[in-house]
Amino acid sequence: MSQTVRIGNKIVGEGQPCFIIAEIGINHNGNIEIAKKLIDAAVTSGCDAVKFQKRTVDVVYTKDELAKPRENPFGTTNGDLKRGLEFGVEEFGIINAYCQEKGIMWFSSCWDEASVDFMEQFNPPCYKIASASLTDDNLLRHHKYYERPIILSTGMSTLAQVDHAMEILGKENVIVMHCTSTYPSKLEELNLRAINTLAQKYNVPVGYSGHEAGLSTTIAAAVLGACSVERHITLDRAMWGSDQAASVEPQGFDRMVRDIRANEIAMGNGVKIVYESELPIISKLRRK
Repeated sequence: MSQTVRIGNKIVGEGQPCFIIAEIGINHNGNIEIAKKLIDAAVTSGCDAVKFQKRTVDVVYTKDELAKPRENPFGTTNGDLKRGLEFGVEEFGIINAYCQEKGIMWFSSCWDEASVDFMEQFNPPCYKIASASLTDDNLLRHHKYYERPIILSTGMSTLAQVDHAMEILGKENVIVMHCTSTYPSKLEELNLRAINTLAQKYNVPVGYSGHEAGLSTTIAAAVLGACSVERHITLDRAMWGSDQAASVEPQGFDRMVRDIRANEIAMGNGVKIVYESELPIISKLRRK
């Protein structure tokens, strides 16, 4: 089984640089100008891609769920909120053009079959299947139909459930992401060693999708071998929105990308040698 997957112009997997995704998700708060600023921040930090979310609201949520009272910037019900946050063809057309202009890949997590069909018009380099959708067999099959690379997030899922999802998707052109689906996640529930567990079990590239506070554990995931890391990006963690508090601000993304790249250089090839830069120190400090 291949240990690498091509996403756009990037090779992701064994022996390759970590593929870094800035998840914008719904942190744009329904505002295309905020979305553009988040894209700009991801580009400036050196991310490889940005990711959005796409739902057909009336399919993903029940009428009762949409009718629940919920004060929000778009109205007084949960349905007002969900519809207000949802971008359509006009907004995604702007995003598509803007990402092309800025030279960064973009794709989405699609929560229903119609959303996958919708996204096809933009020729995405891959699809992300959210942890919440891992047990949706029909949605997994619909993604597979389009034969694009798939990134599968495994939060709130047992190994048996991941096994079943992998039986549907197969192992070609699939990246598995270790994830804990709490916002923000507790340190003691990150279980970063599961990255290697998943890699050994499925023999596919394995990455990490994090929702914790801070950056050190995401950087540690990359050092442990995560082929890709994904974190939510926000302009300000104090902004209105359910995902903002578990997100990373632009300056944090800058540091995270910088430190992941620095560690990639520092890891070396594992061969123990004496560097030429050490030779003068030998003559200076060694007595024998």
